[in-house]
Amino acid sequence: MIAVIKGDIIGSRKVEKPEKWLTPMKALLQSWGSTPKTWELVWGDFFQIEVADPSEALQKCFSIKALINSIDAKNQGRKSSLIDVRMAIGIGDKTYTGKRISESSGPAFTHSGERFETLKKERTTLALLSPWDDFNTEMNLYLRLSTLYMDKWSISSAEMVAIYLKNPELTQAELGEELGIKQSSVSGRWNRANIEELMAVNEMYKTKLKAIQQR
Repeated sequence: MIAVIKGDIIGSRKVEKPEKWLTPMKALLQSWGSTPKTWELVWGDFFQIEVADPSEALQKCFSIKALINSIDAKNQGRKSSLIDVRMAIGIGDKTYTGKRISESSGPAFTHSGERFETLKKERTTLALLSPWDDFNTEMNLYLRLSTLYMDKWSISSAEMVAIYLKNPELTQAELGEELGIKQSSVSGRWNRANIEELMAVNEMYKTKLKAIQQR
């Protein structure tokens, strides 16, 4: 069983220089695996990622969300980013492995594609689909609630989340050093980013997924 993340960049055409987000996005994906077998970024703003361990899929989505929302595309000191990201996680089996991820197939790929198609209609930016209805219902409620604050992250809050997810062992003082701000400022930014709640949702996801897989 694997997970597949399908997503696209919202508002990508507003960015005059796509490399502002493309370069860091590719670097992040490259740190997780090689292209085109593990991930692909196509049509300018659409991407697909295979995650061997489904329990890691949600945190990877959070990392992508934080990265994209931390980009000041025009260097104008904007409070929030011009662009955002929309993602669907599909969980299931993989029945065929192609030379490119776009050639691979199985329920995980079908689930991610089906769920991705519903995101615009449901006006949400993150959701999942698995073989388990109860898991889907509960986790999608948590994800919908999480997007209420993730979608409103400021560039500075998203930057903090991105650094924390990459280095979760950092203390708030060390985060301050990375960001070039005082520890007192870190605490406020930490709370505004709702990092504690984000990590609680991720732990809930992993716990429930593990319990289902052990049945």
